[in-house]
Amino acid sequence: MHTILLVEDNEMNRDMLSRRLKRNGYDVVMAVDGDDCMNRLRSMIPDLILMDINLPGRDGYQLTREIKADSSTAHIPVIALTAHAMSGDREKCIEAGCDDYDTKPVNITSLLEKMMKLIGA
Repeated sequence: MHTILLVEDNEMNRDMLSRRLKRNGYDVVMAVDGDDCMNRLRSMIPDLILMDINLPGRDGYQLTREIKADSSTAHIPVIALTAHAMSGDREKCIEAGCDDYDTKPVNITSLLEKMMKLIGA
């Protein structure tokens, strides 16, 4: 079973997405902000991170840069999740180090396909 770290500050989004991922056979660990995310990464190495871009404090761009700059976590694939679907947003996520990008509301079929490409599950 693959472990997913879901970094999402919105409780409703966290609940909905975690239930869908669990139904599809994933173990889901949740973080509500940047500090929570980094604390979780000190005690576990997930197979993939789903990163909300619009977080309070350190945003998803900054967190992804920190994760990718650390040799112990740089290998973890990160998929950015954002309500922003403007021109250039995908590129901005990739520039920050994200391996892929998906928009909210999440299309679970599309997201699962992207996850499978990155972790082979």
